[in-house]
Amino acid sequence: MSSVPPASAVPGLQYIQDFITPAQHDTLLQQIDGQPWLTELRRRVQHYGFKYDYRGRAVDESMRLGPLPDWALEIVRLVKERNLTPDTPDQVIVNEYEPGQGIAPHVDCVPCFTATVLSLSLGSAAVMEFTNKASRDVVPLLVEPRSLLVMSGAARYDWRHGIVARKTDEYGGRRIVRGRRVSVTLRKVILRGQPG
Repeated sequence: MSSVPPASAVPGLQYIQDFITPAQHDTLLQQIDGQPWLTELRRRVQHYGFKYDYRGRAVDESMRLGPLPDWALEIVRLVKERNLTPDTPDQVIVNEYEPGQGIAPHVDCVPCFTATVLSLSLGSAAVMEFTNKASRDVVPLLVEPRSLLVMSGAARYDWRHGIVARKTDEYGGRRIVRGRRVSVTLRKVILRGQPG
């Protein structure tokens, strides 16, 4: 089953099914679950490379946490191997979504991160909605476990992406019951004095 929207629907969006193998998926989820979770938001999160200030929508040198862990570097290697981003990601946020949890439509902080944002899905499938900021057009996309989203160009800057807080999704004429979903978002931080 292909979940890819028409290329013209969200310019700059790539959806790659089966980006990692089932074995890689299970190992990655196990490694992530072995790390401490932060509970400052309604959902649990982990930060690597740099902490991100949600309230201030900011990141700077003082928020550096250190190098990315080996499991994150392996994702970076796979992404770079396929030339999916011109930058080498140095910041990772892991988000956990239990059934009924979502995230408000948003554009990742423009002055904080470079022009490509990548997100790997683990666990359950869910429908992510892309909303054009000008036209308000909405394009739903089923993001399946082991899939990778690559947002650049218009998809990065002109479309908000979010997940409605609900326990089931309707997609392609079928009802999808959500389980626990974990997303791994990879970005390159823009520090003052660096080009974006």
